[in-house]
Amino acid sequence: MSLTVKNISVTYNPINQNNTFTSGDFISGQVILDVAKDTQMQSLSVKIKGKAEVCWSERHGKTTVVYSDKEKYYSVEKFFVREEKTHGNDHETLRDPSGQPYSSVVAPGHHVYPFTFQLPLQHFPPTLKASVGKIVYTLETKLSRSMRISSKAKAEFHYVPSPVVSNPELMAPQYGTKDKQMKLFTSGSVSMNINTEKMGYYLGEGLKVLAEVQNNSSRAIKPKYCLYEKHSFFARGKRKLYTHDLFKEEGEPIEPNSRKTVSKVLPIPPSLTVSILNCRILKVEYRLRVYLDVPYASDPEIKFPIVILPLQSLSSASSGTNNDFQIWNRPTRGNAYPNPPPSAPPLNVVGQPGQFGAPGHYRPPLRQFPAPGYPGAPLSQFPAPGYPGYPGAPLSQFPAPGYPVPPGQFGPSVLHQSDSSAPPPYVEYQLYPQLPDHPEKS
Repeated sequence: MSLTVKNISVTYNPINQNNTFTSGDFISGQVILDVAKDTQMQSLSVKIKGKAEVCWSERHGKTTVVYSDKEKYYSVEKFFVREEKTHGNDHETLRDPSGQPYSSVVAPGHHVYPFTFQLPLQHFPPTLKASVGKIVYTLETKLSRSMRISSKAKAEFHYVPSPVVSNPELMAPQYGTKDKQMKLFTSGSVSMNINTEKMGYYLGEGLKVLAEVQNNSSRAIKPKYCLYEKHSFFARGKRKLYTHDLFKEEGEPIEPNSRKTVSKVLPIPPSLTVSILNCRILKVEYRLRVYLDVPYASDPEIKFPIVILPLQSLSSASSGTNNDFQIWNRPTRGNAYPNPPPSAPPLNVVGQPGQFGAPGHYRPPLRQFPAPGYPGAPLSQFPAPGYPGYPGAPLSQFPAPGYPVPPGQFGPSVLHQSDSSAPPPYVEYQLYPQLPDHPEKS
């Protein structure tokens, strides 16, 4: 930092206890500038952006090869001060409370410049920081002066996509069967029929598994369950894969020459990262592996894809139009609500009256709209988010999981590489919208 510019920073105002933001939310904050003497500014701006990055290296003989890639989601910049000949007219210029342009000369002391952005209505991947990849959403400020190095600062904010789901396949049951003939130290055969209530689960919800096992072998066998995660990173035609077992559980032994139906509820940890299936360069996926522990033989197993959905947030903003994001904020049919009511700016803050809108108005109450993808279907058909579940509980007992959106809002299917053992519904389904092919330059 120079002797003239003592400090520059950008901060934002939380809108909920979790300090998270979702699609359509308003994010308000301040650029704070401290200078030691009269300072002439060429420009002062604030930018909001979202992007994904991956980078790792591999040794091939004596050569080290670096694999990296980026995916940009959006980038919007607003100016408090700018030179027209330098920056053109394609960016919004903010004004002071009296409606006048900010002065390009600031006196010694502490200065605060407020701003407000509305996040795009589309669903982007959630914030993630992994070993060789990350998805970050940031606010950045930049002060430019003639013949001086620019002063910059940034702050990251946590983005979580809305939990609204429009694809019925995520709420449909999954089935799998497996037969195995024993050899060597164990004779006979075993078979199992496994089904789960659905594919999509909210954080903290209970994952119910029903297993019907026929043990025609000469030994007792035991059903076991394992939930694991897969992190995939892609760059330059290469894939780097990490897998990690989250937890393992086991059921009661099944005696030889017997048939038994067992039910198990596996709690999904609320601290998990939600599934990321709409990013070109990285994915976060989950699998449930159900297998039979057979002594002195390979274990027959069935794998099911599990999609982890975020919890409903009360701060989620409803749809609306806003010029901040242009093509990203196109209104959707039958889902346009007014902007949040304005409120007075904080004391001792320079800013436009009314630009500190309420932090995202709340969605309409649950049960007000039909379930997504099932016009006319009763809302009680789906389990509630966060419900821990218990054996034998009927699906119709639980309320609908959050506020739906009109059919057709979500875009083309997401294709992803997966295990060949995955059931067909996992190969292709709609969950998030297609991103613009050419996002704004950052």
